[in-house]
Amino acid sequence: MSAVLDELTEEQRQIVGLVRQFVDERVIPVASELEHEDEFPDEIVAGLRELGIFGFTIPERYGGLGLDLTTYALAVCELSRGWMSVSGIVNTHFIVADMLMRDGTEEQRERFLPRMATGEIRCAFSMTEPECGSDVQAIRSRAVRDGADYLVSGQKMWVTNGLRSGMVATLVKTDPDATPPHRGMSCLLIEKEPGAEVEDGLTIPPPLRKLGYKGVETTELVFADHRVPAENLLGGEEGHGFQQMMSGIEVGRVNVAARGVGVAQRAFELAVRYAQEREAFGRPIARHQAIQFMLAEMGTKIEAARLLMLSAARRKDAGERSDVEAGMAKLFATETCNEVVESALRIHGGYGYSKEYEIERLYRDAPLLLIGEGTSEIQKLIIARGLLARNPL
Repeated sequence: MSAVLDELTEEQRQIVGLVRQFVDERVIPVASELEHEDEFPDEIVAGLRELGIFGFTIPERYGGLGLDLTTYALAVCELSRGWMSVSGIVNTHFIVADMLMRDGTEEQRERFLPRMATGEIRCAFSMTEPECGSDVQAIRSRAVRDGADYLVSGQKMWVTNGLRSGMVATLVKTDPDATPPHRGMSCLLIEKEPGAEVEDGLTIPPPLRKLGYKGVETTELVFADHRVPAENLLGGEEGHGFQQMMSGIEVGRVNVAARGVGVAQRAFELAVRYAQEREAFGRPIARHQAIQFMLAEMGTKIEAARLLMLSAARRKDAGERSDVEAGMAKLFATETCNEVVESALRIHGGYGYSKEYEIERLYRDAPLLLIGEGTSEIQKLIIARGLLARNPL
């Protein structure tokens, strides 16, 4: 990490350092207890608001800090190093802010971004449905124009922050007969009462029970003629929702790569410490060649994943297309994360399987990263198609 910090500006180093300090003092000491209880980290979220995390990338004229994607990604690494669920609370919020800044009308930016910057409104992002995940064009949720409103009907699945969010960027079909299907999709900014399980035409069932990624809720959203003002159509024109969501996912993949780096970094730290404390055959296991080889591979892959993530973030900051780079970063960082966490568990031996040790939590969190924002297999398709498009015969 020191080599990476050397390339940052003084402001970036200070910001990343503040987030790291926050994580060391206020996240790591309580993360395992909150995670095992599946308890939402209210005090941590209050601290994130104080740090200005929710407005990291929102321009200063809307009350945010106006930071770049690179700085944000490094902050996400630190948050995930403490507890991946904390980064999940800000990830969907960050994606919606990015979509508003890029595709929203000025009226929408002025109405939402200042409150988003302070964390007064926290946002969720919803594409997936019970019968479609990677095949986004197969969604069935519909929005029918009714005067000054849209009537939304359908069911959404795997919505992070679905209950506590105050707004959900939701992909719907406004023209189900469009060909190809993506031309009939739009994104609605659906406002809701945070914590309310039932509103007029919107029902949020109990949160889904998960292997890991606890503390932050993951829900369904069930719409039945739920009214949404037409002024909440992102960008003000129908038919652009698919592209808007895909652009959001592109920066989201950088975010997921950063999460992978953060979780892997924490697993590595725990493995290095344990290997020097645990003795076998009369000496610390860190002095055994087999363990040294594992640590060497873990450290090398983490550094490579970090550099891929930074490359994608910096390319996006420069205004260049980064779908291939974001896909590469997401693919490598999340696969590396799973390998590193498993190696760390092996180094811990039987203790790694115990809930008393932090590595057990990391081992359950890591697999989600292989799925979120597109599976590894989807990333490979995106990367291959992008490379072929960039290198035609």
